[in-house]
Amino acid sequence: MRLLLATRNRKKLTELERILAEHSAVELVGLGDVEEYPEAPETALTFAGNALAKARDAVRHTGLTCVADDSGIAVDALNGMPGVFSARWAGRHGDDEANLELLLGQLGDVPDEERGAAFVCAAALVRPDGSEEVVHGEVRGRIIREPLGDNGFGYDPIFVPDGFAVTTAQLSAVEKDAISHRGKAFRQLAKLL
Repeated sequence: MRLLLATRNRKKLTELERILAEHSAVELVGLGDVEEYPEAPETALTFAGNALAKARDAVRHTGLTCVADDSGIAVDALNGMPGVFSARWAGRHGDDEANLELLLGQLGDVPDEERGAAFVCAAALVRPDGSEEVVHGEVRGRIIREPLGDNGFGYDPIFVPDGFAVTTAQLSAVEKDAISHRGKAFRQLAKLL
């Protein structure tokens, strides 16, 4: 089966490839591997709404079974923000460094014990026959004051998962996949395939 992951983010594609490695019947492709189409903007106010919209859009344009996710970080002291705005928190989509700097600045006066957060993921599976499923994954942790680590992307360098003494950017890919929000959601999707 050919499965489209509706993303241009190679790191997400690699992550899903690792998780689906045991499913040899699945050929995973990304948006860069199919004919280009105009992608709808992410306008939903929930992770699930954005994931479903992206997956439906991809199925409509390609005819392939599609997985799409929307994920981000929800910071307790910011009432769950940046949430669905995580990738464009500083104003430019995908500017990880600017997003980190802004978030750290916003939390500057927040005491360490009040810097709780969660990485959240909603992943949608949409098939050409119109059937749809949405699964969720979450990992709780806290935001540290300075970025540490070179692995991962996004907010990984400032997020320490509960039960760990290092950031998700300091974990190996295998360690991160085992606990991450996307890993949890994608493993649920793998069972549905």
